[in-house]
Amino acid sequence: MAYISVFNSVTLDGVMQAPGGKEEDTRDGFPYGGWAGPYNDQVKGQIAGEGMAKRGGLLFGRRTYDHMYKAWHGRTDANPFTKVLDDTQKFVASKTLKEPLQWENSTLLQGDAADAVEKLKKQSSMDLTILGSGVLIRSLLKKNLIDQFILSIHPLVLGTGHRMFGDDGTFAKFKMTRSVPTTTGVIIAFYERT
Repeated sequence: MAYISVFNSVTLDGVMQAPGGKEEDTRDGFPYGGWAGPYNDQVKGQIAGEGMAKRGGLLFGRRTYDHMYKAWHGRTDANPFTKVLDDTQKFVASKTLKEPLQWENSTLLQGDAADAVEKLKKQSSMDLTILGSGVLIRSLLKKNLIDQFILSIHPLVLGTGHRMFGDDGTFAKFKMTRSVPTTTGVIIAFYERT
């Protein structure tokens, strides 16, 4: 059975929208894109590298898949991420995308996202990591399909933006198994389902 982890950046008020850049996700007129950049340091990079070294698969919602493809696929600069992302098996939950998917090693999960991921979780031995994909995360939480959250909690309150967790009555308990402070005030917290 697959182990499903979420690896995301959030603010103190739970916003996860557009941490990487101004144009990443401007839905609803979001003005703060790129808010995580000033907090990057070697510690955050090391933790991200640890996650990439585990070599499981990636699980995306459509919006994050499209963004990641545009940001990383085919880059020729000396970044360490393009080859890893291109070579990694990617699963995409979407009702609007059609096969074949444009990014190599990508598999479309059709139908209801939570049902498709539940089936994948039962049938796969490959651990899966979710990046971004807030809508997908909320749907999987309702079915208790997420085993771990690795959250980079930034010392920042935005007061607006799409949040990771909804006000939909979903209840889940997790325990902290590790925490790593960065030099910029970010706490990287590891939570596993209890």
